[in-house]
Amino acid sequence: MISTARLFLEPAALKDAYEIRQLAGDEAVARNALNIPHPFEEGMAKAWISGLRLCDVVLAIRKREEQPLIGMIGLIRDEENDSAELSYWIGRPYWGRGFAGEAANAVVEYAFRSLGLNRIFATTLSRNSASIRVLEKAGFKVEGCLRRHVKHWGRFEDLLYHGLLRAECEEEFGEDRQ
Repeated sequence: MISTARLFLEPAALKDAYEIRQLAGDEAVARNALNIPHPFEEGMAKAWISGLRLCDVVLAIRKREEQPLIGMIGLIRDEENDSAELSYWIGRPYWGRGFAGEAANAVVEYAFRSLGLNRIFATTLSRNSASIRVLEKAGFKVEGCLRRHVKHWGRFEDLLYHGLLRAECEEEFGEDRQ
């Protein structure tokens, strides 16, 4: 488990399936994410959780004081290359409060300090300015744009690649990253 000032992050579990479906099933959440189906059908969350690999770090984001699930964050690892893809989403009732950034910073620190990763990358739809800001605040740099690379909800969209190296993180934030 990872803790921050307002959140705790714990491994995704089958008990989270109902809340995941309720939050991720919101059309506004799915519209901004590449890998969230819409509609989010019964059983999809359980199947997704059951199919997670042991080497990956997929965490439920919970508010400390109330403990409801407010989103998910994860690192899909490439162990051979000491790297991982960061992905996350926050349920719409919790948007605009800095929860995604707080969770992303905590997971980045965990990835570099505890997992010993060399690189973390993330992708965003180029129109998803909120997610781009989360990544920028966590130290990620845009590494490229794949123009009209994905067909999302029937429309071709640009995909931005963001990256963060362990060395950049140590230089930019020092040893006490928070």
